[in-house]
Amino acid sequence: MARKLHRTFTDEFKRSAVDMVAKQDYTSKQAAQSLGIGQSTLDYWLKRHRQRDGSVSVVEEKDLRKRVAELEKENQRLKLEREILKKAAAFFAKEQS
Repeated sequence: MARKLHRTFTDEFKRSAVDMVAKQDYTSKQAAQSLGIGQSTLDYWLKRHRQRDGSVSVVEEKDLRKRVAELEKENQRLKLEREILKKAAAFFAKEQS
């Protein structure tokens, strides 16, 4: 069975990779592909960077706003479905009496 090699990266490389996303408006996917690293690896480095600095890039902020909008839309849909189910349950309970 072949063993995967564990690649190690210098702190300088990690910083420059994070800067591509944080300061140069690359998406994490674009930066990871251009550097030849896994996107999950870069996402982990970004997460650690944000925990230390509390900073978010313009692209990340756009992505977060888009995700929030998607979640709000889904939340509204689920609330509507719940109300419909409540009314249906009340209707069928009343009909059985």
